Amino acid sequence: MDDLRPGVHYPRSVGEFQAWFPTDADCLDYLEWLRWPGGFVCPGCGHAGGWRLGDGRFMCPGCGRRTSVTASTIFDRTRTPLTVWFTACWLCATGKDGMSALSLQRTLEIGSYQTAWAMLHRLRSVLVRPGRDRLAGTVQVDETYIGGEEPGLRGGRARGKKVLTGIAVEVREPKGLGRCRMAPLADASAASLEAFVTDHVEPGAMVITDGWQGYAGLATHGYLHDRRSQRAARARGDDPRELLTAVHRVASLAKRWLLGTHQGSADDAHLTHSLNEFVFRFNRRRSRSRGMVFYRVLELAVAHAPVRYQHLIAKQRPRAVPPAPPQARGHPPSLERPPANRPWRGSGLGDSG
Repeated sequence: MDDLRPGVHYPRSVGEFQAWFPTDADCLDYLEWLRWPGGFVCPGCGHAGGWRLGDGRFMCPGCGRRTSVTASTIFDRTRTPLTVWFTACWLCATGKDGMSALSLQRTLEIGSYQTAWAMLHRLRSVLVRPGRDRLAGTVQVDETYIGGEEPGLRGGRARGKKVLTGIAVEVREPKGLGRCRMAPLADASAASLEAFVTDHVEPGAMVITDGWQGYAGLATHGYLHDRRSQRAARARGDDPRELLTAVHRVASLAKRWLLGTHQGSADDAHLTHSLNEFVFRFNRRRSRSRGMVFYRVLELAVAHAPVRYQHLIAKQRPRAVPPAPPQARGHPPSLERPPANRPWRGSGLGDSG
């Protein structure tokens, strides 16, 4: 959808968000509009049109398949109320520095830390738009080490302590930064670095790197390659850190963001999703409306295949946390609420006794 309007296609403020989505039924209707803006289309055979059944599902007259709005999305088979999902999406989209699972659990009164952890990881897993455009123009590329400390390991590049991460950033003229891309690398070999560049940078772009030999073959892939030697810069009396200022700035921002949201640590199994979240936020830093970012998150969520809990914990389980009180456990309560009828009036604080 190209012509999006605030206040029509997405909420402009937290007040409007609360007014739009007070019930799970309102959330479900919005997901239906996002998934099938022109009306129901069967995901099995592609037939347009169908019947709405009494249980809320749609039946395709072509193949007879029955489909719910949330089927084959990240909300598939969820037992978490959609009002909770929507509020989590709003908090993640509008927050400046992201949100931890523990903070989400406390904010939405979710009894299980694992539920909040899985919700966040499901949302992070959808933040890469399929077929997104590669970086173009002038692009700086470098690599850095990102991750958290482990006991007994010293030094920023100690094996097992941090993950080698590729960074590519568009450089705008006369100044400024465009979009960025970040991804973990197996190593600093030519095969790994060239694969990172070809995956994220459009052929024909001017690629600026340092003098590392791993980048020497970029010209054979159709790139204009500008190699800047740190050793030569030192010989000239220049500061080597000024050769690739764009990627160094983005690397610093990413590490600071990880420090604020994840206390500086990011395990290998989920570092990719954390980097995708940072890239998603960075590339939309100039968005005029946080409501638009909320819309984009949900748009990606309904187009993404289901992400099962067993897939999330295949390599890394959520960290252990103290169990919640027995009365607070169970499924997250719906945020669908009846009017509270001004309970403060009966509190007795204003009585003159």
